[in-house]
Amino acid sequence: MPRLWGTDWSAEQLSARVGRLEQVAGVRLVTLGDGLERGVRALEFRTGSGFEFEILVDRCFDIGRCEFAGRPLAWRSNSGVVAPWYYESEEWGWFRAWGGGMVVTCGLDHTMDGAEDTAEQFHQPHMFKTVRYGLHGRVGGLPARLSGYGERWEGDECILWAEGEVLQSAVFGEQVRLRRRVEASVGGTSFRISDEVENVGFARTPHMLLYHCNVGFPVVDEASELLVPHRSVRTDPWSELAGHERLTGPTPDFQEACFYYDVTPEADGTVPVAVVNRRLGLGLYQLSSARQLSAFMVWRMMGEGTYAVALEPGTNPAMPRARARAEGRITELAAGERRAYTLEIGVLDGPEAIEAFAVRVAAAWASR
Repeated sequence: MPRLWGTDWSAEQLSARVGRLEQVAGVRLVTLGDGLERGVRALEFRTGSGFEFEILVDRCFDIGRCEFAGRPLAWRSNSGVVAPWYYESEEWGWFRAWGGGMVVTCGLDHTMDGAEDTAEQFHQPHMFKTVRYGLHGRVGGLPARLSGYGERWEGDECILWAEGEVLQSAVFGEQVRLRRRVEASVGGTSFRISDEVENVGFARTPHMLLYHCNVGFPVVDEASELLVPHRSVRTDPWSELAGHERLTGPTPDFQEACFYYDVTPEADGTVPVAVVNRRLGLGLYQLSSARQLSAFMVWRMMGEGTYAVALEPGTNPAMPRARARAEGRITELAAGERRAYTLEIGVLDGPEAIEAFAVRVAAAWASR
């Protein structure tokens, strides 16, 4: 039953008070109209609680803007939203079209740094023997086919939803399809992503997937905290582990740092993590499944202008592709094979919600 403005409303009670549900909540399809974002379709979600977000249909059905009660939750980069026809997938071009946003999908056959690897799956040995992969793969720059969107009442619960699919395909190469469904409850303060990746071709193909979930100011600020249940953590050679769980203010000439966690999930495999600003009484949480996404990394960038923290569950640990192949860490999907992935992101509103989630993280931590 939707809870709006401190009151629970049944479907009958709410319907009697509004001409259309969009008076209080809903999903609206719009098209962005200027600059590099021109032509990008977006689905605007409003749950009625003050929680709002958008799905960028033409950027892999990813989540762009996300806010609660007028306060932004997602980091947005200086690049802004970039339409797929301006996207650069080669080498480091990903940075020129990385607009930030709440969820950026990386994959579907490569994540992490650019790399060269075997092209044996292309079945073209007389033409080329290796293939070059750009940073974080291609899928994040591909447009989706919009399958549908709207609202659905299930008894006295109202679900806002949208579905789309993205095809990453090449002649002689991979044919991998991402089907995505996003749901949010009217009156709620979270959204849920349900993904299915399927090899729709006729040959085995490599598969990697990573969710780059970007949290920004004011959740990220001086003295904000990172909550991750883990057995151990390591970082890059140029970074320090000491105090990594507490954030700093914007720092001149800051060099990005990545932290790689051996997480301790809950009994059902759920990994609860969060970034919280106790001074402001605001936080953002993420729930993923260690059974689906066995690796977890945090990207921390405390620089001026580029000031963000990314929570990044993925299928593969951060390592060069050649090493991943040598260690047997590159998943291959057989023809027709499917993999399912789920992700939940939501708001922690107020000291009590933050403390309750901190207790949940501590309980998972204690299970290590």
